[in-house]
Amino acid sequence: MRAVSDGSAGPQGDTGRSQLLHVRGRSVAWVPPLLLLIGIVAVDFRTSSDFRILSWIVLVPGIAAAICGVWGTAVYAVLAPATYIAADAVLPHEYQAGLPDLVLAGIGGVLATLACVVRVRGEQRVLHMRDVTETIRHTVLRPLPPGWGGLDHAAVYLSADSEARVGGDFYDIQIGLHGTRVILGDVQGKGLGAVEAAAALLGTFREAAYHEADLTAVALCLELRMQRHIRLRTALGKEEGDRFATAVLLGFPDGQPGALEAVVLGHDVPLIVGPHGVRTLPPDHGLPLGYGELVPADGPPPLLRVPLAPGETLLLTTDGVTEARDGDGDFYPLTTEVVAAVAADPGITRPARLVAFVREGTLRHCGGHLADDTTVFAVRRRAGMGQSEGPGEGNGERKVVGTGDGKVVGTGDGNVVGNVVGNVVGNVVGNGDGIGRKQS
Repeated sequence: MRAVSDGSAGPQGDTGRSQLLHVRGRSVAWVPPLLLLIGIVAVDFRTSSDFRILSWIVLVPGIAAAICGVWGTAVYAVLAPATYIAADAVLPHEYQAGLPDLVLAGIGGVLATLACVVRVRGEQRVLHMRDVTETIRHTVLRPLPPGWGGLDHAAVYLSADSEARVGGDFYDIQIGLHGTRVILGDVQGKGLGAVEAAAALLGTFREAAYHEADLTAVALCLELRMQRHIRLRTALGKEEGDRFATAVLLGFPDGQPGALEAVVLGHDVPLIVGPHGVRTLPPDHGLPLGYGELVPADGPPPLLRVPLAPGETLLLTTDGVTEARDGDGDFYPLTTEVVAAVAADPGITRPARLVAFVREGTLRHCGGHLADDTTVFAVRRRAGMGQSEGPGEGNGERKVVGTGDGKVVGTGDGNVVGNVVGNVVGNVVGNGDGIGRKQS
């Protein structure tokens, strides 16, 4: 989590500056108001008595209020009238601007200081809310050790709004009794409501993926959990509109190194990226989570079973990637870009490199202006790993891929205790009513 310090950009260097202007790590936000002050005095001395601009000195504390801290602005609020008095006094009496302009400069300084106080407090509130939302996301997206579940993995999260780094994208890897399961999903909407839904779904996934032998049973547990979450939020009067979530479930069965199971729930189909080319899963989807009540007799979502060659990587993205637009309104051609990249360099199929490539390509295509939160997640079975590494959880760090304009899921040791954490996050953060493999 990036910390942004509050300090003064004034000549005295207090602790509340906005950090808009820096040179070699040092704030120089105090320079523009000072140059303006000197410039006004110099021009006033060089112009005739018919054109006096000394009263423009009232602009100096106003400029300081926009880019300096409170103490820096207060210094200019005092310095501006003092400079006015000194500059006006050297002129003959008949050319002096007099008391009215001095009063204007004084009042302007007071108002500028008050405005700066309001601005700095607003910035502090934004920083506090950013820290809160970052903490929530780190709670929901637990750290994953390298090689967890016999999978190499990498992920990056890019926020569409740099001031509100919170959205409904989520992903996880869960070791279970029947192999390793992977999920990537996207809850409709933004804000804490989306994060609560993501936390509820992740808690259920961690329990169901551990116990259930069938991947479609995991999907049914997620559907039921989403319906219960929506009913709870509606009863509390917090649900706005129709909340739903899209998701992709992947299964890597024990003892079957060449097998892949997948359930797609209204989400973009993952790409299978290998040294010899790129392919997609069959287009056989289930409904997004939360829509199961619309067709209750439709049965479980289809389970896809596809062979997986050694070295092939599963690339999963949220719609922030495929819906990124350039200046002409064209969508980012993800598949075309990945195919060309693999043809040029087969080594790009490694999860870390693949995620970095998609991140950079997406940001380049949209000029850094994302329309939606974006998550890129890549997983690949480790060579020689035919089964999961065990049912327990452990400490470790999540793979880091770049920085860019958005929040990268950074490193950090996590004391994760598998199913207990899944229940706590789902119930406490997600306002849930219990998570388990049997949903009522």
